Amino acid sequence: MCPAQFSFLYPLSNHFILAWIAKNLYSAKMASVNPFNLSDSEEEAERRPNETVDTERSNPFSPGETRVSVDVIAAQLLRDQYILTALEFHTELLEAGRELPRLRDYFSNPGNFERQSGTPPAKDQVLGPGGPLNRAGSISTLDSLDFARYSDDGNRESDERVAVLEFELRKAKETIQALRANLTQAAESEVPSQERKNFKSSPEIQEPIRPLEKRALNFLVNEYLLKNEYKLSSITFSDENDDQDFELWDDVGLNIPKPPDLLQLYRNCGTPLPSPRSTADVSVGVDFEVVQELEYQISLLNNEKQSLAEQIKKLQRCVHECIFVFTVVTFFFVPCWLRCLRKLSPAFQQALLSFCRMCSDSRLGAEVSRIADSEESVMLMLGRCLPHIVPNVLLAKREELIPLILCTACLHPEPKERDQLLHILFNLIKRPDDEQRQMILTGCVAFARHVGPTRVEAELLPQCWEQINHKYPERRLLVAESCGALAPYLPKEIRSSLVLSMLQQMLTEDKADMVREAVVKSLGIIMGYIDDPDKYSQGFELMLLSLGDPSERVVSAVHQVFIPAFAAWTTELGTLHTALIPSLLARIEKLLMQGEHGLDEHKLHVFLSALQSLIPPLFAVVLQNAPFTSRAKLHGDIPRRFPKPASPLQDVAAIIGSREMLSALLLLYDHQLEHEGTTGWDSLLWVVNQLLPQLIEIVGRINVTSSTCVHEFSRFFWRFCRTFGKIFTNTKVKPQFQEILRLSEENVDASAGNGILTKATVPIYATGVLTCYNQEEDRKLLVGFLEDVMTTLSLSHAPLDSLKASFVELGANPVYHELLLTVLWYGVVHTSALVRCTAARMFELLVKGVNETLVAQRVVPALITLSSDPEISVRISTIPAFGTIMETVTQKELLERVKMQLASFLEDPQYQDQHSLHMEIIRTFGRVGPNAEPRFRDEFVLPHLHKLALANNSQAVESKRIDIATQLFEAYSALSCCFISEEVMVNHFLPGLRCLRTDMEQLSPEHEVILSSMIKECEIKVENRGMADAQGSMSIASSLVGEDAKTKFLSKMGQLTTSGAMLANVFQRKK
Repeated sequence: MCPAQFSFLYPLSNHFILAWIAKNLYSAKMASVNPFNLSDSEEEAERRPNETVDTERSNPFSPGETRVSVDVIAAQLLRDQYILTALEFHTELLEAGRELPRLRDYFSNPGNFERQSGTPPAKDQVLGPGGPLNRAGSISTLDSLDFARYSDDGNRESDERVAVLEFELRKAKETIQALRANLTQAAESEVPSQERKNFKSSPEIQEPIRPLEKRALNFLVNEYLLKNEYKLSSITFSDENDDQDFELWDDVGLNIPKPPDLLQLYRNCGTPLPSPRSTADVSVGVDFEVVQELEYQISLLNNEKQSLAEQIKKLQRCVHECIFVFTVVTFFFVPCWLRCLRKLSPAFQQALLSFCRMCSDSRLGAEVSRIADSEESVMLMLGRCLPHIVPNVLLAKREELIPLILCTACLHPEPKERDQLLHILFNLIKRPDDEQRQMILTGCVAFARHVGPTRVEAELLPQCWEQINHKYPERRLLVAESCGALAPYLPKEIRSSLVLSMLQQMLTEDKADMVREAVVKSLGIIMGYIDDPDKYSQGFELMLLSLGDPSERVVSAVHQVFIPAFAAWTTELGTLHTALIPSLLARIEKLLMQGEHGLDEHKLHVFLSALQSLIPPLFAVVLQNAPFTSRAKLHGDIPRRFPKPASPLQDVAAIIGSREMLSALLLLYDHQLEHEGTTGWDSLLWVVNQLLPQLIEIVGRINVTSSTCVHEFSRFFWRFCRTFGKIFTNTKVKPQFQEILRLSEENVDASAGNGILTKATVPIYATGVLTCYNQEEDRKLLVGFLEDVMTTLSLSHAPLDSLKASFVELGANPVYHELLLTVLWYGVVHTSALVRCTAARMFELLVKGVNETLVAQRVVPALITLSSDPEISVRISTIPAFGTIMETVTQKELLERVKMQLASFLEDPQYQDQHSLHMEIIRTFGRVGPNAEPRFRDEFVLPHLHKLALANNSQAVESKRIDIATQLFEAYSALSCCFISEEVMVNHFLPGLRCLRTDMEQLSPEHEVILSSMIKECEIKVENRGMADAQGSMSIASSLVGEDAKTKFLSKMGQLTTSGAMLANVFQRKK
């Protein structure tokens, strides 16, 4: 309660003061008279009746207690020198808004707290009542006292500053005198000079130890005992020298530098020591430089005193000049009748002034005629006028009123008026745009910062609540943004209850995407300030709810703001890796168990994307809980090892605190992993021993044919490995995958195959882990893995879905095209026909994304090599790849080479009875025909399909016949949607369909009905096309004639004169 300037009064006991007050009040009650019989105080109390307080409220005695004047109590406290009590009494009155002049004058006068003489009093001197006060040890006790706070006039502040400077000057002189007294006393305790001469002349006689030397040696001996673990001896030594403080060297003497320890003195005993200083300085420790410094400060204070005195004189002269100017101006410029020089009656003056055209009857007239004369009246006037001003301001310019409205709402004394002004603020613009909303939000934050949490809760939040269901989305958007912007300025109870409920309601009920997006961002801000652990489950449910939102912009806001803020909170709670991440993993596993017959890929994407957003905070937890954290020293910028964050909140440097600290931690992190291991590193051990095995097990359970799931998990592992670093990936992640995959040839089972290689583990490991780093050794490892997988799957006759998924995922990135072609060339030249077949089929997947140059240089030569393979199965495997080239490539030379190769398959007699080859060709034609070049389709595909259909009519083996017929049916169904010329339709398409119908009549009657319908439709098209061609030629000719006529007509119309003959010639020319 007491200011620091009056610290010298603290020795008085508070218990003593309270006892004194109780005693006097009790005496006053028993005697029924005023215990302070001071006539001057009573007279002042009578002169100031309003400055009394009712002491019954603080008196612990009976209700019938008499009231005592505050001033009387203050006078008695000062008289009896109860200065601390008087100061506390004065402070409490100030806090209650009741300033007592007696106490104010007493404590603002520095003369009440200084000695009357410069000589320090003796130790046994006792000051009587009213005597000078003992001074505190510091010479700057009163230097920070703001005496101008209670100033009544303009000159008092300068006078009091001068008084304070004079007081400090006197105290500095007292300090110098005290130092000189100590010097004299120390000199008297010295050994007489004659005795010192005797000691020097007789070396065998040792000079007695001086007090200063004894204290110094005691300090060094105690220090030696402590450093060498002689603690009990040190304690005993300290007890025997209880007059010395062994923890502070300054206790030995004034301004004496500390010597080296005993060990250093022993080692240097043979070397000459530097010459000692003067006897007075060494023995007593008085540094005359300190005295000179103090005298210099005294001279500076004197100069400052003189300059302040000159400023006071200048201010006094200015005051006199201002008074003179004011008098002159008043005399010359105030109207004569106001100076009462005219003897007009008040009634006449009023009647005379009534002829002035003034209007004070209306509201505005009353406001204009009543000029505000204080800050409060200005606020009242603005509160009355603003509701009438706002409706008359243009909508596009109303944001200019925001500062005025907010300032008035902050300072207006009436709650009702403040509520009306804030209502105007939130309804200022009917549908505020982005810039206007930002301006209103800026004003709301400034208002909240100015008025504090209580008024924000009472005045701003109701305005938000009123508009939570407003019909305009822009107004609801303002509410959602306000909840986030005001979160730091709200009471924590309201922040985690009312505001959280408001945002949750808007998230579930609002139909506008932009409103829900703002709600999610505000929820993220709330999660950054919430501190109630019981709200964790509600936050987790809000995260899942917002992640399932149908709007992409809402989901993006979840990943950018909400999840990082929620992860930061769970990190503080210690539940990021113990609750949040395990909860998401459990939901993924449950989803996989429920989706055995059909996986909900959208939900899997939701959970996996949330896990992916938690990778940066998880890595930050690993770094912050590492064994080396305390050894981190700031370094420069970090290398670019992290993937680009989705938002600044997902930047690991922002989570850690700075890029320099992150750089230092990363260096120690890599060193720890490479040289010291993970012993005692609980957070990283959890990642290695629990998180990674669970993720790898989940990966093995997803469907490898689901390209979406493979892509999601590949991206997750890529970000995971990039974040945790190359050393972690090589030493912790890759070994766990390799242990499960086991790619050595000894594990190849030719009968059943290797089950794990057929699952999604292969593509996710290849595309998510092995592609994290793109150096030469990493690329070699990826090539070797893909070659091993291709060989293993081929030799074990296992499905190729996992290898296909790897090629599809990698083929989407052109960076890996050369690498994949290297892998396929390994298969082309492999000794096993099974591997060569696999390589041929993989070309089909790769051709679509590779540029035509690579196709011409690398793909087509490899396929032609395989098409002449001794094994017929290898040659057949190249057909889908050739068909894909026909579908995607535009170079005529390439197309001709492929066309020739396919023609050799169809026309070479050695392939006439190759049922599987014909099946593959028909399947390929049906797949690529609709997208192939029309000329290739009309001249090559359809004629050869016709030949195959005709040949199938004479097929003797029924199973082969039905297989060919079924494939032909699929091919013709796909090609029937294409535009086919009349010639090809008549010569090849319809005859092929009729041949196929002949087969289906015997083999599959239900297909025969469909084929008959298709034939009928094609015949109708042919007939209609013939009629349309005839009519079309006529219509084309007529349209050409019509266009020509119209053009000529319009051109001639501009050249016409009034002659009607020329107008007739225009139409005559086109008859």
